[in-house]
Amino acid sequence: MRLFSLIFLACHAFAQTAGAQTQLALPLDCEIGTTCFIEDYVDNAPEPGRQQDYACGINSRDGHKGTDIALLDFGAIDSGVTVRAAAPGTVLRVRDGMADDRLMRGVTSQNACGNAVLVDHGDDFQTMYCHLREGSVHIQPGTPVETGTALGMVGLSGQTNHPHLHFQVLRAGNVIDPFRPDGTGTCGATEGSLWAVDLPYTKTGLITAGFSDRVPEFDAVRDGSARLAQGTPGTPLVVYAHAGHAEHGDLLTLFATGPDGREIFRRESVLKAPQVSIMRAAGKQAPPEGWPPGEYLGEALLTRAGKVIAHRFAHVTVR
Repeated sequence: MRLFSLIFLACHAFAQTAGAQTQLALPLDCEIGTTCFIEDYVDNAPEPGRQQDYACGINSRDGHKGTDIALLDFGAIDSGVTVRAAAPGTVLRVRDGMADDRLMRGVTSQNACGNAVLVDHGDDFQTMYCHLREGSVHIQPGTPVETGTALGMVGLSGQTNHPHLHFQVLRAGNVIDPFRPDGTGTCGATEGSLWAVDLPYTKTGLITAGFSDRVPEFDAVRDGSARLAQGTPGTPLVVYAHAGHAEHGDLLTLFATGPDGREIFRRESVLKAPQVSIMRAAGKQAPPEGWPPGEYLGEALLTRAGKVIAHRFAHVTVR
């Protein structure tokens, strides 16, 4: 993606002298594990076709260039969750005016970051904040900011279908992983991390979730062929999820809501024994009168001891 393509999580007190240790603070008004969670990390696998987070785990996407901090529901957008500067600096660029549209109409490679703010911290360091709510970016280029200065609100602009902040760190124009800024060290090592706050890591994650018209075969989930983008009023609706490195006692909840926002089904599964890979599905046959036309939202929520550790959204349009 280009510079204004992606953005996400950061709280960063960038030092102004060469060689000083950079520090990041959480750039979002939320509590990790309670009102938000880290959904995806920077992809540390250089080869195309696979992904790997800084701990050599599964919690990234192929070619992903930032840290994604996700909110738990769409209602949080209306309530307003503030995005804040990760470190002192100067606003370099802003974009506002893109609609909050989870169908991503009109999104291109040039505006995939959506409404965004780019902050320059000196010494070739910059941070970028993407997918902000339309009309929430009031700060102007050239404005000095401190750590915690409000930049905007989390929204649904650009290439996203669920509410999250994409936070991206750049050094001399190159994307770096704030958890492993030098790209070296052993899996999961945090020495040299740019974060000033403790962000605990769990290798458990949701690899994917989607709608299908049946309980899919595992191979179809893995290769993507199970995914249903459009259904008919008589199509069964099934939400599936593929989880990795689940622990004994983890709770996986699958549910879906219709165009009117009402829940149409829900299934909770308490997972037994640690499992490297597991797939679950839940669904419902169409009612006699058929599904009302419109967009249906599916969700897969993975919690441990009441804390959210993973969450994926799915969408299907009934015509």
